Amino acid sequence: MDYLPIFIGVTMAAVVLQALILVAMYLAMRKTSARMEALATEVSTKVLPTAETAHAMLLDLRPKIENILGNVSETSNVVKAQMDRLDVTLNDVIDRTRLQVIRADEFLNRTLDQVEDTTELVTKSVISPVRQLSGLIQGLTTGFEVFLGGRRRRRDGAGASQDDEMFI
Repeated sequence: MDYLPIFIGVTMAAVVLQALILVAMYLAMRKTSARMEALATEVSTKVLPTAETAHAMLLDLRPKIENILGNVSETSNVVKAQMDRLDVTLNDVIDRTRLQVIRADEFLNRTLDQVEDTTELVTKSVISPVRQLSGLIQGLTTGFEVFLGGRRRRRDGAGASQDDEMFI
């Protein structure tokens, strides 16, 4: 048996099959290429003018945006400088207020100490002698009453018992 014609037939069938596959691939690529061309045409007619318009707008807006950014930067610097000045001023006010509170506290303490000293002085120099004088006068009055015979006590006997009751 001769296998050569069978191999030739199989090879020929494989070559024909490859040719058919290549033709199908060519037709598919041609169809896809036509679609891609249509899509490219649509993109170029619809998207490119929009992109060009956007690019033109960006070119027109660029100086304005740069101006705005410059203004924002300058404003930011001014605000920072003002905040620094405000911080310094507030720290100064706080320090001065703290100093004034300390001064007021010291003044109040000195005043209270002087009031205390004055109260002690008044107590020692005025109230103590007045009490002593009052005790002396009361002793003299009692002595005179006893010396004069105690007539008032006998008449005011009820008053003495009231004093005794209050004392008890």
